[in-house]
Amino acid sequence: MQYIQQVLFLALSAAAIWLFAKKAGQIRRNIFLGKDDVPAGNNAERWKNVLLLAFGQKKMFRNPMVALLHFVVYAGFIIINVEVLEIVLDGILGTHRLFAAPLGQFYNWLINAFEFLAVGVLLACVIFLLRRNLVKLRRFISKDLDGWPRSDANFILITEIVLMTLFLVLNATDQALQLKGSEHYHQTGSFFFSKALVPVFSGMSEQSLILIERSCWWLHIAGIFAFLNYLPYSKHLHIILAFPNAYFARLAPQGKMHNMPAVQNEVLYAMQPELAPADAAPPARFGAKDIFDLSWRNLMDAYSCTECGRCTAACPANITGKKLSPRKIMMATRDRIEEVGRNINLNKSFQDDNKSLLHDYISVEELRACTTCNACVEECPVSISPLEIILELRRSLVMEESNAPQEWNSMFSNTENNFAPWKFSPDERDKWAEEMA
Repeated sequence: MQYIQQVLFLALSAAAIWLFAKKAGQIRRNIFLGKDDVPAGNNAERWKNVLLLAFGQKKMFRNPMVALLHFVVYAGFIIINVEVLEIVLDGILGTHRLFAAPLGQFYNWLINAFEFLAVGVLLACVIFLLRRNLVKLRRFISKDLDGWPRSDANFILITEIVLMTLFLVLNATDQALQLKGSEHYHQTGSFFFSKALVPVFSGMSEQSLILIERSCWWLHIAGIFAFLNYLPYSKHLHIILAFPNAYFARLAPQGKMHNMPAVQNEVLYAMQPELAPADAAPPARFGAKDIFDLSWRNLMDAYSCTECGRCTAACPANITGKKLSPRKIMMATRDRIEEVGRNINLNKSFQDDNKSLLHDYISVEELRACTTCNACVEECPVSISPLEIILELRRSLVMEESNAPQEWNSMFSNTENNFAPWKFSPDERDKWAEEMA
């Protein structure tokens, strides 16, 4: 019987790891569908961002209470899963609480620490559930989250509550079996929170307790494996991608726009034709129309988005009722990447589907509403930049499609013909001074 359990555990583990690796490989491929981009900046500053933004969650602490709850969930869930190492080894070797004997009294202290974290995670998730579904914060009831995105957040919170509950019940039934002197259930000492649940199980038979304890053990590890494979389909992928995203975040001063060398050269050659090389090739594309025209960093931004809505809550265009939502920009970009990925999976290479990120996923109205104030970039906890995507799409609109408001077109025309935004000939520009003479 023990060998059967070990074989089942190995099969479950192998399937979970293979499925996760397969999807992770597809996401990596999808990210590198973007253009090459070598971020400038020193490594020390980048590692500082990783420590402060990803590990330390620095920007979250602008709202200390919410940040503390989030940190408890984040740290608690990660640290508690150190226990998964013991579960995995127990499953492979057919042992029970493998680390109990070698660690001695420290093992009791360790599991007690895990229980405190588990209760913290459980309480924080309950508060977040109530906050999302009862308090009705504006950024949580936005139409951006209609459908699966809203359910996704609730599903993750409920899953974490279930996993933490299984962990506590597992420990409680284990202690009840220890008190009965059941074989294989070594004395570990009592655990602070789960010991309060022991009386609930005290009247049960040994077989019933073993059934509950084993069921909780299997459901706990199966739940963790399921959670692992759900991550790539969820906004909670940021648990993994927040770290590289913080490292590769743009270090240039906010507000500094990236100019295309090809555009600068076109202007230079127009003013000084003699500098133009005879074999100068025209730029392939100005700006971005689809995900292939964005950089791989922009695509990783889309996969790293937590959908928290802090960017949209800070956006002045959105606050004044305009259609623009930076969060929706990132979600739409990720949706398009995933659609392209499914196309590649089906056809082995991308086959034109007559769609593009611009127009089909993100509208002209949204792009024109942006004031380029950088509020969205400043607010993002993991340094995502919706603005970079907006600017590239807007550049394509104007330079590839000549699609700009009439006021802009007039300014462009005047600048081209009169070298200034105003409709005055350069020869007449100083007439105002003559009239004053």
